[in-house]
Amino acid sequence: MARMGRNNLYSYGKYVMDIIDSRYAATTLSSTSVLTLTISVGVQDRPAAAPQTGPWQSDYKLFKSPSIPDAFASLSSIVFAYAGTPAFFNIASEMRDPRHYTRALAICQGTMTAVYITVGCVVYCYCGSYVASPALGSAGKTMKKVCYGLALPGLIVTTMLYVHLSAKYFFIRFLRGSKHLTQNTLIHWVTWISCTAGNTIIAYIIASAIPVFGGLVSLVGALLGTLMSLQPMGCMWLYDHWHEGKTKKTGRWMFMVGWCIFIIVAGWFLTIAGTYGSIVGIIDSYKASGGSSAWTCADDSNSS
Repeated sequence: MARMGRNNLYSYGKYVMDIIDSRYAATTLSSTSVLTLTISVGVQDRPAAAPQTGPWQSDYKLFKSPSIPDAFASLSSIVFAYAGTPAFFNIASEMRDPRHYTRALAICQGTMTAVYITVGCVVYCYCGSYVASPALGSAGKTMKKVCYGLALPGLIVTTMLYVHLSAKYFFIRFLRGSKHLTQNTLIHWVTWISCTAGNTIIAYIIASAIPVFGGLVSLVGALLGTLMSLQPMGCMWLYDHWHEGKTKKTGRWMFMVGWCIFIIVAGWFLTIAGTYGSIVGIIDSYKASGGSSAWTCADDSNSS
């Protein structure tokens, strides 16, 4: 029995490593698609959505004067880009040595921020207001197919990760304290499949009902990203360290209290203002001539 247990453990470990390797490969392909797009917009004559005849020059601007709803929606999109915070707990809990987590987080977030800034600046510099949404279609129809072909495995893996991540929270909450949480029972599998299927169906309904990519991203960032990434984190630090101020109020403690209060207040502000700006943008897109409509397959990416 012990021998069979070791063999099963080895097989399971090999299976997990195969999954991890496939995720790395998918992530590499997604990064390759972004780099391909960045290079393509730099060498092409003009973006796909720009006028195709006559002289053309990028209309990018370093400083603009957006409307208040547009500004709030843009801030919400940035929140969405960093809304992976709920995954931090799962990753830290499954690390061999959680003490390395801070270093891994700093490297990950630093690299991600550098890529965001570099790719965003280059694409906007060459495309200006004709950037597609999503941006992978900014370099023309041919490169659009190439970029999406490279990105598709990574997009599928990312979808699976987010579906499983949220499903795990519900799954553990539903079965906590029961034998079905860890045993191979019918209730165990019915609950797990229901959680993953439910998340997938809800996500599909939301994405189909709001086909405007930019509006959808900003709405999710404002309505859900802030509630997962900003307010709870400030409250958690205050909960963990508030007692320290009862004995000695150090400069660091007072700074962190002020910072956490700022994060909480700013988070609620973005939740309200960002949701307003996103809804206004979605409504404007529906009203526009040839604009988007729910439950259709029309291409509204500004890349046709």
